[in-house]
Amino acid sequence: MPTVKETFDAMASKFQASKAGGINATIQYEITGDQGGTWHAIIKDGTCVVNSGAGTNPSLTLTMSGQDWLDMVGGKLSGQMAFMSGKLKLKGDMGLAMKVGSIFSV
Repeated sequence: MPTVKETFDAMASKFQASKAGGINATIQYEITGDQGGTWHAIIKDGTCVVNSGAGTNPSLTLTMSGQDWLDMVGGKLSGQMAFMSGKLKLKGDMGLAMKVGSIFSV
């Protein structure tokens, strides 16, 4: 199983530009607990760049624990279930939040 950092290191390679048409946004990921940290993805003009640290004026911020993040990217936990059960907290553009899962291949 990959570490949290490894999932963010690989995130740009899982980006599907064909499904991100018209999206120009910064998505910030705040991972808490074990392996926690902050990363942000900048999606602009069909490209995705992922960096560690906080983004400038994120359009959307997702907050969840390291283990829940690994379960979600590993396919054991859906983003919708994580949100409904309170394991995933969202702040910002909810329309963008609905699309995030589909623009990255798992």
